[in-house]
Amino acid sequence: MLRRYFLAGLSATALLMTGGVALAADVTLKLHQMLPPQATIPAKVLTPWAEQVKADSGGRIEVELYPAMQLGGKPADLVDQARDGVVDVVWTVIGYTPGRFPKTEAFELPFMIGKAENSSQAFYEYYEKHLKDEFADYHVLAVHTHGPGLIHTIGSKPVNSVEDMNGLKLRGTSKVVNALLEAMGAAPVGMPVTAVPEALSKSVIDGSVVPWEVTPAIKIAELAPNHTGFFRRQGPLHRNLPVRDEQGCLRGASR
Repeated sequence: MLRRYFLAGLSATALLMTGGVALAADVTLKLHQMLPPQATIPAKVLTPWAEQVKADSGGRIEVELYPAMQLGGKPADLVDQARDGVVDVVWTVIGYTPGRFPKTEAFELPFMIGKAENSSQAFYEYYEKHLKDEFADYHVLAVHTHGPGLIHTIGSKPVNSVEDMNGLKLRGTSKVVNALLEAMGAAPVGMPVTAVPEALSKSVIDGSVVPWEVTPAIKIAELAPNHTGFFRRQGPLHRNLPVRDEQGCLRGASR
């Protein structure tokens, strides 16, 4: 019987699978995930990986790609689809299933994520040391993070100061991120990233937290042209930067 696999993401992401390895001469694996095929992860990671698996197996193993939840369900269902054998492999965002993998939430804390390359390596090492018990039902093929998330807001509601966050309806990515948004005065709204374009176009939300690499595929720049990042101050800058200059830095980071 086929082992089910898991590729995931939150601020961290993972590729998962469960079961025992098939020995048949010809194997077809169904890979299910929520993003459109032109998005960065499907186009730059999942498709090349599927092609490499086929090439390395001499054509014996084929990975069928099912983007945008084509096999049904919601993004939060992907971990159970892999566990229950509905599909063979999934790529998913761990934060879409709050409480299922609680120790992964350490990588969603403020300013934990810097360059995706470095934080992905750190997250893999963290998985090896601390997370295998939470993923005991899966065979984890890969884990990674994305780059730092930014706040993207509609044209009439730019964020030029922390005060501008008050009352903003912002799509958050997870329980931890939603708590952070709420602490800054925003009204977090939970939804998968694939629902963001429609929610913006219908004014259900004022903006969304999304990393840069996701924005082209879901047309964020067209719907929410203001982009704001928050940065941690360190050392002498933290102690001595006047308030007026701090606000100037924040305005400079908002486009």
